[in-house]
Amino acid sequence: MLPHRALRLPALPIAVLIGASLLGACSNSEKTGRFLIDPPVAGVQVPNRLGTAELKDVSLPEYAADQEVAFQTGDGAVRSNSDNLWADDPARSFTTTLARAISDVSGATVISEPWPLAQPPARILEVRVERALAQADTTYRLSGRYFVSDDGLSGGGTNHARSFDIRVPMTAQGPAATAAAASQAISILAQQIATLSGPGATIATTRPAASDPFDLPPLF
Repeated sequence: MLPHRALRLPALPIAVLIGASLLGACSNSEKTGRFLIDPPVAGVQVPNRLGTAELKDVSLPEYAADQEVAFQTGDGAVRSNSDNLWADDPARSFTTTLARAISDVSGATVISEPWPLAQPPARILEVRVERALAQADTTYRLSGRYFVSDDGLSGGGTNHARSFDIRVPMTAQGPAATAAAASQAISILAQQIATLSGPGATIATTRPAASDPFDLPPLF
């Protein structure tokens, strides 16, 4: 009887192994969904109260600035899934779409920073988002504060510090529903900013009187 010998398979070339690995990665990438923020047309037109304004990069909570689409579960935790991503950097997308939405609804010239025109803007707009989340109660909530500052060159401008708390009902939980609700919330926020509405304060710009450079204190 012949001695038993273990069956040996020929070793695969490294190039074949790498190719198989890349093929598997390509197949897995098809499972990744990328979702756009695209505010719908408001369907209303409001007076232009901003003129020209530079919108600073919108400040988002860490979970909302992440590439994965976040959502809240019944236990209150904020979770996400690597298979569901925003199609663009969330902060950049929020900023550019908000600027466009404000411009569309009011006729103002609102442009995200950096300001590209030779003529400087009359106002600076800053938005600080405190919550941007698909909540466990199937409501998308967008809340925070926005600030509109006048350049103050004429000495008689006004500044605004106002808050917003927008809630959009969602028909279901999921990244597609989250993207649609977030887009709707941005459209509503654009109308609020364009009309300078919401709880807050209006502050007049004041400048100290120019001092005489030669008006020096007496010497002792």
